[in-house]
Amino acid sequence: MSDNSQTVDQGSISGEADESSKPVPPEVDLPRIEKAVREILIAVGEDPDREGLVETPARVSRMYAELFSGLHTDPRIHLKKYFTEKYDEMVLVRDISFNSMCEHHMLPFIGKAHIGYVPNGKVVGLSKLARVVEEVSHRPQVQERMTEEIADLLVSELDVKGVAVVIEASHSCMSIRGVRKPGSLCVTSAMKGLFRSNLSSRSEIMTLIYGGRH
Repeated sequence: MSDNSQTVDQGSISGEADESSKPVPPEVDLPRIEKAVREILIAVGEDPDREGLVETPARVSRMYAELFSGLHTDPRIHLKKYFTEKYDEMVLVRDISFNSMCEHHMLPFIGKAHIGYVPNGKVVGLSKLARVVEEVSHRPQVQERMTEEIADLLVSELDVKGVAVVIEASHSCMSIRGVRKPGSLCVTSAMKGLFRSNLSSRSEIMTLIYGGRH
């Protein structure tokens, strides 16, 4: 009976069975996270030794290692490889999905990032922009800082003539606690270079981001 129960438990959540196969950065102290999660369960009045919770501390520790993997990587590396081109018009990648953790309540915020820039002789592969978003988002964050960090990276690494970063996200700390307003959206933007100094350039990039939406 116990063997069957164990099999059902391992397959009850998609992907759970192979969680442990994902590499964990050596800087992440999994046992320490497990102890902390166990203490939280006790503190809220739960029994961490009951069947449904006995593996929870280990699962949460692996989850945190994944969600905070950006603490142990340098997103600048994705912008080091570029192509020399004379193209000097706007480049825009819209709707880069991401998930991050709000550092105030340790709850997720999920959304999309839009990145536009005007090259200054250096063009980067489009997938690299998505990787930058991925790594910057996978650390304790606030949306405002995340927006600025992405924009500053493009300025410093690619010496762009202008960069515009717009992020839209739904925050769990607002939708499931506190004021409990699901469906609300936080929008932040960072405009550098041409997009800050030139109104027509800023209007053009915002039209490209939002113009086709209904």
